[in-house]
Amino acid sequence: MSGSSRAPRVLVVLKRSSWRKWIEEERDARIQRLVAAEDETVRRMRPGHQAHIETIEEVRRALSELGADAVYTEHPHHFRVEGRCDLVVTVGGDGTLLAASHGIGAGVPLLGVNSAPAQSVGFFCAAKKGRAKAALAAALARDMRRVELTRMRVELDGQLLHDRVLNEALFCHASPAATSRYILRLVQPHRGKAREIEVEEQKSSGLWVGPAAGSTAAQRSAGGKVLPLTSTKLQYVVREPYRIEGHMLNIAQGLIDEEQALEIKSKMRQARVFLDGDHIVHDVTIGNVVTMRRSAEPLTVLGLSPSRNGRKSA
Repeated sequence: MSGSSRAPRVLVVLKRSSWRKWIEEERDARIQRLVAAEDETVRRMRPGHQAHIETIEEVRRALSELGADAVYTEHPHHFRVEGRCDLVVTVGGDGTLLAASHGIGAGVPLLGVNSAPAQSVGFFCAAKKGRAKAALAAALARDMRRVELTRMRVELDGQLLHDRVLNEALFCHASPAATSRYILRLVQPHRGKAREIEVEEQKSSGLWVGPAAGSTAAQRSAGGKVLPLTSTKLQYVVREPYRIEGHMLNIAQGLIDEEQALEIKSKMRQARVFLDGDHIVHDVTIGNVVTMRRSAEPLTVLGLSPSRNGRKSA
């Protein structure tokens, strides 16, 4: 990197493809039969895997030629930046980048490489198969646009659950067929205490809460607005709210300002909060309060345009 003679230290997080996991490692007999029959449910699995392998080799060669000190891992959900790190690179799709982002603190740049663009949207990935070296060179030279994405902090009864939620949290009953019952509060600090702005008891299928980066995925599908990528606000969207005839819900969908927080008090004995997908899940019971607010740790993503907000739900 400019101004330094040392080799840049790059941490590379690799996706393990479905083919790798289900065919090569698990040897799943049913999936093997479907592949042999060229069934439509698995038709893209082999070409996607081959494209992914080729992209990994492309990234390895590029980093070697660029003189980087590269360290590789295949466990995005357990990834953590430890020690010196000049750049984190993910090779996969948005799911790989999202999982790896949980292990990245504020200020560490992240570059996503979409390894199978024919099968993957790769909205957060500024690089893709066949063009990785140019993007890596620009990233290491600090010659690539960077965007700071707001993340969300989630607490349970005042105890931190996660401080790096990038897409969204889902709060709902433990069973998807059951009604979610809770009391929703929008609060704001005032003279050292939380001042209640809105409160409402609700029944629904649960609710989505998340920052701008997730506003074109589940939030949008549930009726929310698409927010600019650089927005520092959070958004909440109630899923399938139960409305009594003649009564309107006051806080079925809205924005949470930087200093505000959303509190969800469970009226269910068996509820759950899912953070950025289904890998991070916490049980919630009656009387527990889940609080969601803006995190103090934004994520720095390279190559994104601040005005780009047309991502489709993956």
